[in-house]
Amino acid sequence: MPTFDQNFAIMEFRPGPGGDESYLWLADLQDMYMKYASRVGWKVRPLDENVIEIIGYGAYDQLQLETGTHRVQRIPITEKKGRIHTSTASIIVMPKITSNDIKVRSEDLEITAMRAGGHGGQNVNKVSTAIRLVHKPSGIVVTMREERYQQQNREKAMQVLLAKLYQAEEEKKASSLGSARSVIGLGGRADKIRTYNYPRNQVKDHRLEEKSFNLDKILEGKLDDLFLELQILRESEIKKTA
Repeated sequence: MPTFDQNFAIMEFRPGPGGDESYLWLADLQDMYMKYASRVGWKVRPLDENVIEIIGYGAYDQLQLETGTHRVQRIPITEKKGRIHTSTASIIVMPKITSNDIKVRSEDLEITAMRAGGHGGQNVNKVSTAIRLVHKPSGIVVTMREERYQQQNREKAMQVLLAKLYQAEEEKKASSLGSARSVIGLGGRADKIRTYNYPRNQVKDHRLEEKSFNLDKILEGKLDDLFLELQILRESEIKKTA
């Protein structure tokens, strides 16, 4: 069993069906977590496209419960007839692996250096500092361009790869448990965990049967009450299985 640092959380955001609205919703979700991180004094670092690293006390332990599908019901800005649409984005929260339990053979990797582009100065723009890493057995692709030097980007890319390999294995185990798995802590990216309803100004976490939360506050990163309720539920589930 790999060991990992509870103070590091890697969050990957993936758009669901719905075209532009799904990407807009994905950006809103990412902004929500960044606001929460700022409120509690955590640091946020971009790692890849739609992948961020959040660093702070207990970050992974707390944010791992956010893995799953987040559904939004609202009138998109692109909607001309005022109709409410339903869109989704999925979030996968992964740990930073700190042990050598997950073995990656060098022959299973395809590593390509490329120019980072964008901001960052001449060193970043004119030298091939960015890394594209392909893990051939799983098909996982990681690109890393945020650091100034190629070796730093390579190390970060390997961290994300290990996290994704760990997450994929955990999802495989959870899937084999079927309906017997716990509703807390084993959620997969396809599990619908929360609905954000704009017309009602309401957020409903489907693991918390009788509770709802104010949408405006949630989107401003005021997630404390929601997170507390989820922690209470998780502790209750743990006691049931003890």
